[in-house]
Amino acid sequence: MARWTGEWLSSPATARAAADSEPPRWPGEHLRLPEDGVGAVAGSGRRFLGLVVDLLLASLLTSLFIRPEFADPGVMQQFNIWSLVMWVAITAVPAAVFGFTPGMAVCGVRVARLDGRSMVGVWRALVRAVLTFLIIPAAVRNADNRGWHDRATGTVVVRMR
Repeated sequence: MARWTGEWLSSPATARAAADSEPPRWPGEHLRLPEDGVGAVAGSGRRFLGLVVDLLLASLLTSLFIRPEFADPGVMQQFNIWSLVMWVAITAVPAAVFGFTPGMAVCGVRVARLDGRSMVGVWRALVRAVLTFLIIPAAVRNADNRGWHDRATGTVVVRMR
């Protein structure tokens, strides 16, 4: 059995067992997800674009309340903190209730629970947001294109269209 770090940090015994088993033909095959189309595992490009859209939206919404002044470090520090708060609000709340953030909706992807329940839930959405903020947990992926934040919360990002 692989450690929580996934396939890339497996023990020698796990590596031998993995070598004996057949590798997946597409991301999500082991999760019984389709190879392509609706419900298939979302690609890295769509996921990254969704994150960028969410970050831009958070900055734009923050600029409605705090005027960014690039020459003043104090104002920019306050702007950045409030942008982060806004980003958590526009990612965690919609992901918990609807299963997608505004950026994910634009890119046609959503978060789905592996146990089949419809709502992601508040704690899963918050853990995903915190681990996404740390970048590395979201960037390190396994064969099913799931990052540490997906594996820690029992979720997978799938295509909506």
